Amino acid sequence: MIAPALYTVRLFDCKVPAFLNVVDIAGLVKGASEGQGLGNAFLSHISACDAIFHLCRAFEDDDVTHVEGEVNPVRDLEIIGEELRLKDEEMLQKNLEKLERTVLRGGDKKMKPEYDTLAKVKTVLIDQKQHIRFADWHTNDIEILNKYLFLTSKPMIYLVNLAEKDYIKKKNKWLVKIKEWVDKNDPGAIIIPFSGSFEFKLIEMEDPELRKKYCEDNNTTSALDKIIVQGYKALQLEYFFTSGPDEVKAWTIQKGTKAPQAAGKIHTDFEKGFIMAEVMKFADFKEEGSETSVKAAGKYRQQGRNYVVEDGDIIFFKFNAGAGLKDAKKK
Repeated sequence: MIAPALYTVRLFDCKVPAFLNVVDIAGLVKGASEGQGLGNAFLSHISACDAIFHLCRAFEDDDVTHVEGEVNPVRDLEIIGEELRLKDEEMLQKNLEKLERTVLRGGDKKMKPEYDTLAKVKTVLIDQKQHIRFADWHTNDIEILNKYLFLTSKPMIYLVNLAEKDYIKKKNKWLVKIKEWVDKNDPGAIIIPFSGSFEFKLIEMEDPELRKKYCEDNNTTSALDKIIVQGYKALQLEYFFTSGPDEVKAWTIQKGTKAPQAAGKIHTDFEKGFIMAEVMKFADFKEEGSETSVKAAGKYRQQGRNYVVEDGDIIFFKFNAGAGLKDAKKK
Protein backbone atom coordinates (compact mmCIF):
# COMPACT_ATOMS: atom_id res chain seq x y z
CA MET A 1 0.00 0.00 0.00
CA ILE A 2 1.27 3.49 -0.81
CA ALA A 3 0.14 6.84 0.46
CA PRO A 4 -2.37 8.56 -1.84
CA ALA A 5 -0.76 11.93 -1.14
CA LEU A 6 2.11 12.64 -3.53
CA TYR A 7 4.88 15.22 -3.44
CA THR A 8 3.55 17.56 -6.05
CA VAL A 9 0.79 20.14 -6.06
CA ARG A 10 0.58 20.85 -9.75
CA LEU A 11 -2.65 19.54 -11.21
CA PHE A 12 -6.04 20.48 -9.81
CA ASP A 13 -8.34 18.30 -11.94
CA CYS A 14 -10.30 17.20 -8.88
CA LYS A 15 -10.78 19.35 -5.79
CA VAL A 16 -12.12 17.84 -2.55
CA PRO A 17 -12.73 20.79 -0.19
CA ALA A 18 -13.18 20.87 3.55
CA PHE A 19 -16.75 21.57 4.58
CA LEU A 20 -18.71 22.91 7.50
CA ASN A 21 -21.99 21.17 8.25
CA VAL A 22 -24.60 23.81 9.15
CA VAL A 23 -28.06 22.84 10.41
CA ASP A 24 -30.86 25.33 9.76
CA ILE A 25 -32.95 25.60 12.94
CA ALA A 26 -36.06 27.78 12.87
CA GLY A 27 -36.11 30.81 15.14
CA LEU A 28 -37.07 30.42 18.78
CA VAL A 29 -39.88 32.42 20.34
CA LYS A 30 -40.26 33.81 23.81
CA GLY A 31 -41.22 30.93 26.09
CA ALA A 32 -39.47 28.30 23.95
CA SER A 33 -37.73 26.88 27.04
CA GLU A 34 -41.20 26.07 28.38
CA GLY A 35 -42.37 24.54 25.12
CA GLN A 36 -43.85 27.57 23.37
CA GLY A 37 -43.93 27.31 19.58
CA LEU A 38 -41.77 24.35 18.60
CA GLY A 39 -39.32 25.25 21.34
CA ASN A 40 -38.45 21.89 22.86
CA ALA A 41 -37.85 20.24 19.49
CA PHE A 42 -35.65 23.06 18.23
CA LEU A 43 -33.75 23.35 21.51
CA SER A 44 -32.90 19.65 21.26
CA HIS A 45 -31.56 20.28 17.75
CA ILE A 46 -29.30 23.01 19.11
CA SER A 47 -28.04 20.57 21.74
CA ALA A 48 -26.79 18.29 18.96
CA CYS A 49 -24.65 21.07 17.45
CA ASP A 50 -21.10 22.03 18.45
CA ALA A 51 -21.44 25.78 17.92
CA ILE A 52 -24.15 28.31 17.13
CA PHE A 53 -24.55 30.82 14.33
CA HIS A 54 -27.00 33.22 15.93
CA LEU A 55 -28.82 34.77 12.98
CA CYS A 56 -30.67 37.99 13.68
CA ARG A 57 -32.85 39.91 11.24
CA ALA A 58 -32.07 43.56 10.60
CA PHE A 59 -34.12 44.24 7.49
CA GLU A 60 -37.66 45.45 6.87
CA ASP A 61 -39.94 43.57 4.47
CA ASP A 62 -43.74 43.69 4.51
CA ASP A 63 -43.83 40.25 2.87
CA VAL A 64 -41.78 38.64 5.65
CA THR A 65 -43.60 38.76 8.96
CA HIS A 66 -41.89 38.83 12.35
CA VAL A 67 -43.24 36.76 15.23
CA GLU A 68 -42.92 39.74 17.60
CA GLY A 69 -44.71 42.06 15.18
CA GLU A 70 -41.80 44.38 14.37
CA VAL A 71 -38.12 44.14 13.56
CA ASN A 72 -35.86 44.68 16.57
CA PRO A 73 -32.72 42.50 16.49
CA VAL A 74 -31.48 43.65 19.92
CA ARG A 75 -34.74 42.45 21.50
CA ASP A 76 -34.42 39.20 19.56
CA LEU A 77 -30.86 38.67 20.81
CA GLU A 78 -32.02 39.12 24.39
CA ILE A 79 -34.96 36.73 23.96
CA ILE A 80 -32.90 33.94 22.39
CA GLY A 81 -30.04 34.31 24.87
CA GLU A 82 -32.44 34.09 27.80
CA GLU A 83 -34.35 31.11 26.37
CA LEU A 84 -31.11 29.18 25.97
CA ARG A 85 -30.11 30.03 29.54
CA LEU A 86 -33.50 28.99 30.92
CA LYS A 87 -33.35 25.65 29.13
CA ASP A 88 -29.90 25.01 30.60
CA GLU A 89 -31.22 26.01 34.01
CA GLU A 90 -34.01 23.45 33.72
CA MET A 91 -31.59 20.64 32.81
CA LEU A 92 -29.11 21.69 35.48
CA GLN A 93 -31.72 21.64 38.25
CA LYS A 94 -32.83 18.10 37.36
CA ASN A 95 -29.30 16.70 37.35
CA LEU A 96 -28.18 18.67 40.39
CA GLU A 97 -31.09 17.28 42.42
CA LYS A 98 -30.11 13.72 41.47
CA LEU A 99 -26.48 14.32 42.44
CA GLU A 100 -27.48 15.93 45.73
CA ARG A 101 -29.28 12.71 46.67
CA THR A 102 -26.32 10.50 45.80
CA VAL A 103 -23.44 12.75 46.90
CA LEU A 104 -24.69 14.85 49.81
CA ARG A 105 -27.11 12.33 51.29
CA GLY A 106 -25.68 9.07 49.98
CA GLY A 107 -22.01 9.96 50.43
CA ASP A 108 -21.01 8.89 46.92
CA LYS A 109 -17.39 10.13 46.68
CA LYS A 110 -17.01 9.00 43.09
CA MET A 111 -19.66 11.46 41.90
CA LYS A 112 -18.43 14.32 44.10
CA PRO A 113 -16.29 16.00 41.36
CA GLU A 114 -19.30 16.03 39.01
CA TYR A 115 -21.50 17.53 41.72
CA ASP A 116 -18.89 20.22 42.45
CA THR A 117 -18.72 21.21 38.77
CA LEU A 118 -22.50 21.44 38.47
CA ALA A 119 -22.56 23.55 41.64
CA LYS A 120 -20.19 25.96 39.88
CA VAL A 121 -22.50 25.92 36.86
CA LYS A 122 -25.39 26.85 39.15
CA THR A 123 -23.47 29.90 40.37
CA VAL A 124 -22.87 31.11 36.81
CA LEU A 125 -26.15 30.09 35.22
CA ILE A 126 -28.68 30.84 37.98
CA ASP A 127 -27.07 33.13 40.54
CA GLN A 128 -25.26 35.35 38.03
CA LYS A 129 -27.71 34.64 35.17
CA GLN A 130 -24.80 34.31 32.75
CA HIS A 131 -24.06 31.87 29.93
CA ILE A 132 -21.73 29.03 30.87
CA ARG A 133 -19.12 29.87 28.21
CA PHE A 134 -18.33 33.18 29.92
CA ALA A 135 -16.85 31.53 33.02
CA ASP A 136 -13.34 30.10 33.46
CA TRP A 137 -13.28 26.31 33.70
CA HIS A 138 -10.58 23.82 34.67
CA THR A 139 -9.79 20.76 32.56
CA ASN A 140 -11.73 18.45 34.88
CA ASP A 141 -14.74 20.77 34.73
CA ILE A 142 -14.66 20.78 30.93
CA GLU A 143 -14.79 16.97 30.80
CA ILE A 144 -17.98 17.07 32.84
CA LEU A 145 -19.46 19.96 30.86
CA ASN A 146 -18.87 17.96 27.68
CA LYS A 147 -21.06 15.23 29.13
CA TYR A 148 -24.05 17.54 29.54
CA LEU A 149 -23.75 19.60 26.32
CA PHE A 150 -25.28 22.72 27.86
CA LEU A 151 -26.63 25.09 25.22
CA THR A 152 -24.94 28.18 26.66
CA SER A 153 -21.52 26.48 26.72
CA LYS A 154 -21.37 26.43 22.91
CA PRO A 155 -19.32 29.01 20.98
CA MET A 156 -21.55 31.62 19.32
CA ILE A 157 -21.09 33.77 16.21
CA TYR A 158 -23.59 36.51 15.43
CA LEU A 159 -24.80 36.82 11.83
CA VAL A 160 -26.71 40.01 11.00
CA ASN A 161 -29.00 39.57 7.99
CA LEU A 162 -29.30 42.86 6.10
CA ALA A 163 -31.24 44.01 3.08
CA GLU A 164 -29.11 43.81 -0.05
CA LYS A 165 -28.90 47.60 -0.44
CA ASP A 166 -27.76 48.00 3.20
CA TYR A 167 -25.14 45.27 2.79
CA ILE A 168 -23.75 46.92 -0.34
CA LYS A 169 -23.72 50.37 1.29
CA LYS A 170 -22.37 48.88 4.54
CA LYS A 171 -24.92 50.89 6.48
CA ASN A 172 -27.84 49.85 8.69
CA LYS A 173 -29.45 51.57 11.68
CA TRP A 174 -29.20 48.40 13.81
CA LEU A 175 -25.52 47.55 13.34
CA VAL A 176 -24.19 49.95 16.00
CA LYS A 177 -26.88 48.87 18.49
CA ILE A 178 -26.17 45.19 17.86
CA LYS A 179 -22.44 45.73 18.39
CA GLU A 180 -23.10 47.62 21.63
CA TRP A 181 -25.29 44.75 22.88
CA VAL A 182 -22.75 42.07 21.93
CA ASP A 183 -19.83 44.03 23.44
CA LYS A 184 -21.76 44.26 26.70
CA ASN A 185 -23.26 40.77 26.83
CA ASP A 186 -20.78 38.62 24.87
CA PRO A 187 -17.43 40.50 24.79
CA GLY A 188 -15.11 39.46 22.00
CA ALA A 189 -17.76 37.57 20.03
CA ILE A 190 -17.64 37.73 16.24
CA ILE A 191 -20.32 39.75 14.40
CA ILE A 192 -20.67 39.19 10.65
CA PRO A 193 -23.06 41.36 8.61
CA PHE A 194 -24.31 39.65 5.45
CA SER A 195 -27.34 39.66 3.16
CA GLY A 196 -29.32 36.50 2.51
CA SER A 197 -30.95 38.03 -0.56
CA PHE A 198 -27.56 39.09 -1.96
CA GLU A 199 -26.03 35.64 -1.38
CA PHE A 200 -29.04 33.95 -2.98
CA LYS A 201 -28.72 36.20 -6.02
CA LEU A 202 -25.08 35.16 -6.39
CA ILE A 203 -25.95 31.47 -6.11
CA GLU A 204 -28.50 31.83 -8.89
CA MET A 205 -25.77 33.15 -11.19
CA GLU A 206 -24.29 29.92 -12.48
CA ASP A 207 -21.51 31.66 -14.39
CA PRO A 208 -18.61 32.56 -12.01
CA GLU A 209 -17.71 35.50 -14.24
CA LEU A 210 -21.21 36.96 -13.80
CA ARG A 211 -20.87 36.67 -10.03
CA LYS A 212 -17.49 38.34 -10.14
CA LYS A 213 -18.77 41.19 -12.31
CA TYR A 214 -21.85 41.72 -10.10
CA CYS A 215 -19.65 42.00 -7.00
CA GLU A 216 -17.22 44.34 -8.75
CA ASP A 217 -20.04 46.54 -10.04
CA ASN A 218 -21.38 46.87 -6.49
CA ASN A 219 -17.93 47.13 -4.88
CA THR A 220 -18.62 44.25 -2.49
CA THR A 221 -17.98 40.53 -1.96
CA SER A 222 -19.79 37.47 -0.65
CA ALA A 223 -19.66 36.98 3.13
CA LEU A 224 -19.90 33.19 2.93
CA ASP A 225 -16.13 32.59 3.01
CA LYS A 226 -15.81 34.66 6.18
CA ILE A 227 -18.77 32.86 7.79
CA ILE A 228 -17.24 29.45 7.05
CA VAL A 229 -13.75 30.43 8.23
CA GLN A 230 -15.10 31.88 11.49
CA GLY A 231 -17.23 28.75 11.94
CA TYR A 232 -14.08 26.65 11.68
CA LYS A 233 -12.28 28.84 14.21
CA ALA A 234 -15.19 28.69 16.65
CA LEU A 235 -14.99 24.90 16.56
CA GLN A 236 -11.18 24.97 16.93
CA LEU A 237 -10.90 23.30 13.52
CA GLU A 238 -8.30 23.68 10.79
CA TYR A 239 -7.34 21.77 7.68
CA PHE A 240 -4.33 20.43 5.84
CA PHE A 241 -3.94 19.41 2.20
CA THR A 242 -2.85 16.28 0.40
CA SER A 243 -2.35 16.36 -3.33
CA GLY A 244 -1.52 14.32 -6.37
CA PRO A 245 -1.79 14.42 -10.15
CA ASP A 246 -5.56 13.91 -10.09
CA GLU A 247 -6.76 15.33 -6.78
CA VAL A 248 -6.22 17.97 -4.15
CA LYS A 249 -8.02 17.21 -0.91
CA ALA A 250 -8.57 19.18 2.30
CA TRP A 251 -8.72 17.22 5.55
CA THR A 252 -10.36 18.66 8.65
CA ILE A 253 -8.65 18.21 12.01
CA GLN A 254 -8.86 19.64 15.52
CA LYS A 255 -6.43 22.45 16.24
CA GLY A 256 -3.37 21.02 18.04
CA THR A 257 -3.46 17.66 16.24
CA LYS A 258 -0.05 16.01 15.81
CA ALA A 259 1.19 14.57 12.51
CA PRO A 260 0.46 10.85 13.18
CA GLN A 261 -3.13 11.59 14.19
CA ALA A 262 -3.57 13.84 11.16
CA ALA A 263 -2.32 10.97 8.98
CA GLY A 264 -4.90 8.76 10.68
CA LYS A 265 -7.64 10.96 9.25
CA ILE A 266 -6.69 9.61 5.83
CA HIS A 267 -6.33 5.98 6.90
CA THR A 268 -5.72 4.28 10.26
CA ASP A 269 -2.69 2.45 8.79
CA PHE A 270 -1.06 5.83 8.13
CA GLU A 271 -1.14 6.59 11.85
CA LYS A 272 -0.03 3.11 12.96
CA GLY A 273 2.94 3.02 10.59
CA PHE A 274 3.80 6.71 10.68
CA ILE A 275 7.43 7.45 9.83
CA MET A 276 7.51 11.17 9.00
CA ALA A 277 5.63 14.03 7.40
CA GLU A 278 7.14 16.15 4.63
CA VAL A 279 5.55 19.58 4.98
CA MET A 280 5.34 22.84 3.11
CA LYS A 281 3.06 25.76 3.89
CA PHE A 282 0.43 26.73 1.36
CA ALA A 283 1.48 30.37 1.71
CA ASP A 284 5.07 29.39 0.83
CA PHE A 285 3.93 27.29 -2.12
CA LYS A 286 1.84 30.18 -3.41
CA GLU A 287 4.69 32.66 -2.96
CA GLU A 288 7.41 30.48 -4.51
CA GLY A 289 5.24 29.08 -7.31
CA SER A 290 6.30 25.43 -7.22
CA GLU A 291 7.43 22.66 -4.90
CA THR A 292 10.95 22.80 -6.35
CA SER A 293 11.18 26.51 -5.53
CA VAL A 294 9.88 25.90 -2.01
CA LYS A 295 12.64 23.33 -1.48
CA ALA A 296 15.25 25.66 -2.95
CA ALA A 297 14.13 28.37 -0.51
CA GLY A 298 14.61 25.96 2.40
CA LYS A 299 10.92 25.98 3.28
CA TYR A 300 10.22 22.28 2.69
CA ARG A 301 10.73 20.36 5.93
CA GLN A 302 10.68 16.83 7.32
CA GLN A 303 8.71 16.58 10.56
CA GLY A 304 8.48 13.81 13.15
CA ARG A 305 5.63 12.42 15.21
CA ASN A 306 5.63 15.37 17.63
CA TYR A 307 4.98 17.92 14.89
CA VAL A 308 1.73 19.82 15.45
CA VAL A 309 -0.01 20.27 12.10
CA GLU A 310 -0.76 23.89 11.21
CA ASP A 311 -3.64 25.31 9.23
CA GLY A 312 -2.89 25.20 5.51
CA ASP A 313 -0.05 22.68 5.63
CA ILE A 314 0.52 20.63 2.46
CA ILE A 315 1.70 17.23 3.66
CA PHE A 316 3.22 14.09 2.15
CA PHE A 317 3.09 11.29 4.74
CA LYS A 318 5.60 8.45 4.78
CA PHE A 319 4.55 5.35 6.65
CA ASN A 320 5.31 1.66 7.09
CA ALA A 321 2.65 -0.08 5.01
CA GLY A 322 2.96 -3.30 7.05
CA ALA A 323 2.35 -1.74 10.46
CA GLY A 324 -1.41 -2.20 10.31
CA LEU A 325 -1.04 -5.83 9.24
CA LYS A 326 1.30 -6.54 12.13
CA ASP A 327 -1.17 -5.08 14.64
CA ALA A 328 -3.94 -7.20 13.13
CA LYS A 329 -1.87 -10.38 13.54
CA LYS A 330 -1.23 -9.62 17.22
CA LYS A 331 -4.99 -9.52 17.83
